[in-house]
Amino acid sequence: METKTPKQIVNLLDKYIIGQDEAKKAVAVALYNRYRRMQLPKKMQEAITPKNLLMAGPTGVGKTEIARRLALIVNAPFVKVEATKFTEVGYVGRDVESMVRDLVTEAVRMEEKDQFERVRMQATTEANKTLVRLLVPGIKQEKRQNQMQELQEMMSMLMANGQNNQTDSDQEEVTDEIRNERLSVAEQLNKGLLEDREVTIEVEQAPKVNPMNDMMGQMGIDMSSMLNGMVPKKTVKRTLPVRDAREVLIQEESKKLVDYDNIYQKAIERTANNGIIFIDEIDKITAGNKNTSGEVSREGVQRDILPIVEGSTVQTKYGPVSTDHILFIAAGAFSESKPSDLIPELQGRFPIRVELNALTIEDFVKILKDPADSLLEQYVALMKADGVKLIFTKEAVDRIAQIAYDVNQGTDNIGARRLSTILEKLLEDVLYEGPDMSMGEITVTEAYVDEKLSDIITNKDLTKFIL
Repeated sequence: METKTPKQIVNLLDKYIIGQDEAKKAVAVALYNRYRRMQLPKKMQEAITPKNLLMAGPTGVGKTEIARRLALIVNAPFVKVEATKFTEVGYVGRDVESMVRDLVTEAVRMEEKDQFERVRMQATTEANKTLVRLLVPGIKQEKRQNQMQELQEMMSMLMANGQNNQTDSDQEEVTDEIRNERLSVAEQLNKGLLEDREVTIEVEQAPKVNPMNDMMGQMGIDMSSMLNGMVPKKTVKRTLPVRDAREVLIQEESKKLVDYDNIYQKAIERTANNGIIFIDEIDKITAGNKNTSGEVSREGVQRDILPIVEGSTVQTKYGPVSTDHILFIAAGAFSESKPSDLIPELQGRFPIRVELNALTIEDFVKILKDPADSLLEQYVALMKADGVKLIFTKEAVDRIAQIAYDVNQGTDNIGARRLSTILEKLLEDVLYEGPDMSMGEITVTEAYVDEKLSDIITNKDLTKFIL
């Protein structure tokens, strides 16, 4: 985990999230306490558990974004789950331990990416060697490949496909003329002169989706890994430009250069010490929520979640994972219930409570233009791709914010998400006609906003259907 002070974390969150200073401060402190814990003696580390957070606030005010950005800032494994997707043990639905398995899978992906980066230079060298052989094949290579393919079919249950490929490559016949041509092609590859040339490569066939594998995965059993040693991997031929083929080959070579047992072990450690699980819609599984009457016991779901949050060991296909030091962030609107409606034991596992504020008109204005890659910047960039310069006047931005706020007040309050629906409706014609326009400039004024959104402003029934 990358180390950053609470102030540094908040400053980085400020670039993407408007307002909600109290929530940012709370999550920054909770995260930095992890770093403090790792500086203590081993015995004390085990005694200090994470201070999990419970965030309450309307939808669309930044709860999920705060947690997601937090994980990106410190490069920590992160998953978001919805409490309503789980059901009490004994009923059909996802079991609560699946959130930990999903987190480990994300950690494996991150660890694999890190280790691939470390061997990329070596993998690139090997990939380029393969490209040279493919672009300038040796004599009788095709005949030998056919022979080896027949041999592979005969010995499929005894030998791995990758070993046979190596034998094929070693046995090709290379004359001086071919060798000189390969040297020339290698030089052209290094200079980037063959990037658009097409080449046919053999890659491992993607595994087919098997519902049984998903079911076994939920039990912490990896069926595909168990079968890999028994059945050779199938390959398929793909014709790609050299630039794309190289990336595919780099991935294939990287897999040969890294130690997956080491990756899995590091991923488990990364999960246990740095993992973050965001449990959304936790208010929907409280006894006080009217929408849960007649459904599977939501209190039962809370009791199933409890041991995971308290600290337990979950079996995954990569190995057992302890949840003692995973940081849990729960969130909900709590519009029809309150945090105290959660069972007392679960309340006690979320000692830090933060209430996020509803967004104001001023917040909407800032959200439109201030964050990195803001909504307005995104639309300006999209139109620039068509050679069109899109400009928003200050008055237009203020009017968009006002309309979004008013629509939220008049219908369901979906927070900042309302801005996206408003902008899509506002720029519908511009986005449609953009590709057919020659180089030009479009200025969105307050009058243009009122004209395009007049029906939404005046017709409340229309608002409900469109936005």
